[in-house]
Amino acid sequence: MTETGLATGSRPVQGARPVSGAGPVRGARRPRRPLGVGLARPTVLILTGLWVAGPLLPLAVQAFTDQWFYPDLWPNRWSLAGWEQALGPQSRLAEAVATSIGIGAAVAALATALGAAAGRALAWHRLPGRRLIELVLLAPVLVPPFAVAMGAQVVYLRAGLADSLTGVVLAQLPAATAYATLLMSGMWAGVDPALERQARTLGAGAWRAFREVSLPQLRGGLVVAAMFAFLISWSDYLLTLLIGGGVVTTVPLLLFATAAGSGNQAATAAIALVAVAPPLLLTALAARQLAGRDTALLGVGR
Repeated sequence: MTETGLATGSRPVQGARPVSGAGPVRGARRPRRPLGVGLARPTVLILTGLWVAGPLLPLAVQAFTDQWFYPDLWPNRWSLAGWEQALGPQSRLAEAVATSIGIGAAVAALATALGAAAGRALAWHRLPGRRLIELVLLAPVLVPPFAVAMGAQVVYLRAGLADSLTGVVLAQLPAATAYATLLMSGMWAGVDPALERQARTLGAGAWRAFREVSLPQLRGGLVVAAMFAFLISWSDYLLTLLIGGGVVTTVPLLLFATAAGSGNQAATAAIALVAVAPPLLLTALAARQLAGRDTALLGVGR
């Protein structure tokens, strides 16, 4: 009898090693990860949370206090007087929030549309003077904001757009468009233009080819670009002050006016919490969207 017959008809030899490629051996211990690897992610999350929420904790406490004097580490007396003043009719907080949301929504819609169009051109086409075009698009971000605001104020006064919502929207639009273009050019670089061409050869129009072929791949980037544009508008102070001329009151303007004029630290802290709520929420949503599989790395085209 051959060795093969003995191997197939007899019991396995004791002490023999399992054949390579077989299933896991019972009782075998899995390799343990180092302790530092398991603690790295929770540590990073905790430190990031403290870094973000740390500066907000004193504001959250200050908004509910009536007396908190230095060098006391804890307030002497708690009160809702700050919130009553912040939410009262004289503070105009509700009007400022509505104005900020309206301006931010308009800036986000326009900047996202312009950024998507400019990003497509930069990513899909070899334009002459491409670097110069990119420099012009990023100029509102590179130039000091005060210089831009002072020059824009003269232009808007002569054009009759000062002291108006339209003027503030147009003044905030260039910086928001620059960020949207930067993001959307990276998104367009990840879309194959041949797919739209194939849809056109099959009878689809230009708009239908974009809507059914490219748009599903760009949806995540469009959402993030709109969020960033809204945040740029929401947090703007200098352009809104100079172009709006004090007629257009947004949350940042109301916050600075309350901090400088009223002297009520509790009311100032309450308005500050209202001012930071949308940025924190939208930043968390944008981070979640960027972590998805349908987004591309930020960058300028191919």
